[in-house]
Amino acid sequence: MKLQKAYIVLLFSLSCISCFACGERVDLLRLEITQVVRGKKATVGVACRAGDVSFSFNDTVQYPLMSVFKFHVALAALQKMESEGTDPRSEWPVTASQMHANTYSPLKRIYPEGDFRLSFAELIRYCVSESDNNACDILIDYVGGIAEVGARIGKSGMAGCHLSETEATMHADLSNCYKNRSTPSSMVRLLHRTYTERVLSPPYDSLLRRAMFETVTGADKMRKGLPAGVRLEHKTGSSDRLGDGRKIGDNDAGVMYLPDGEPCFVAIFIKDSEETDAVNARMIADIAGCIYRFFLAARAAAD
Repeated sequence: MKLQKAYIVLLFSLSCISCFACGERVDLLRLEITQVVRGKKATVGVACRAGDVSFSFNDTVQYPLMSVFKFHVALAALQKMESEGTDPRSEWPVTASQMHANTYSPLKRIYPEGDFRLSFAELIRYCVSESDNNACDILIDYVGGIAEVGARIGKSGMAGCHLSETEATMHADLSNCYKNRSTPSSMVRLLHRTYTERVLSPPYDSLLRRAMFETVTGADKMRKGLPAGVRLEHKTGSSDRLGDGRKIGDNDAGVMYLPDGEPCFVAIFIKDSEETDAVNARMIADIAGCIYRFFLAARAAAD
C-alpha cells in the first residue's frame, strides 16, 4: 500500500514538473514573439498546434486573410468534387470573361485569350501553389459562389472565420480585403481538422496537400525561418497598400513537420503594417523559427 502511494505521489510530482516546464517554454515562446514584433508598426497574430499543445498570440483580432483564403476555396471545391464523384483529372471550361487582365494570374499569361479547358487538378494547383487570382475565382464559380464557399467552411465548425469576397471584388475595392477575415486560431483549427480528420478522401486530400507543398510564393516568409529540409505545406497571402501606405495584410499559414513526422499547424497573420514587405516577411520567418524550436524542445523534454 505504501509503495502504491509513493508511486502515485511520484507520478503526480513528475506531472507537475512537466506542466511547469511546459509553462516555462510557453512563456519563453511568448517572450520571443513579443521581441520579434516589438517596435513594429503592425498588428501581428499567431496560433499554432502540434499534438495536444496549442499556443496563440494576439488572437482576438480578426485579420484579413488575403490569398490564404484560397486554401478555403480549394477545400470547398474539392469537397464538391468528391461529393459529386468528379475526377480531378476531368476538365472544366474556362471562358474569356473569367480571365481578368489586371490581376495576378500566371494562367492568364499562358492563355491570354481565354476560352480553354483545364483539369480541376491544374486549377487547384494554380489557385494554391501559384496563388493565381483567376484560378481562384473560377473555382469559386464552380462551387456556386463565395457564399457557398463560406457555407461549406462554416459547416466544418470554423467559428472566427468570415468569407464574402472574391479576388475580383477585392481588386475592385481594396476595403473589401478586410471582409475575408479570420483569427489565427480559426485558421489553425481548419488546417488541423482538414489534415487529421479526413475531411477529404485520399485522392482529393493528397491533391490539396501536394498543392500546399508546391507553393512557390512567399519563400521569404515561413520557409526562410525553418531549417533546410523541413517539410512545409503552406499558403501565403499579401495585399496591396492603402493610400496612406499601410499594407492591409501579409500572411502565411500551413503545416510544418517536426523531425519525428508530427505535423505542426501554424498561422501567422499581419494586419495594417506600416513596415516594408521585407520587414513583414522577416517577422513571419522569425516567428516560424521560434515556433519550430519551441516544439522541438517540447518533444525533447517529452522523451
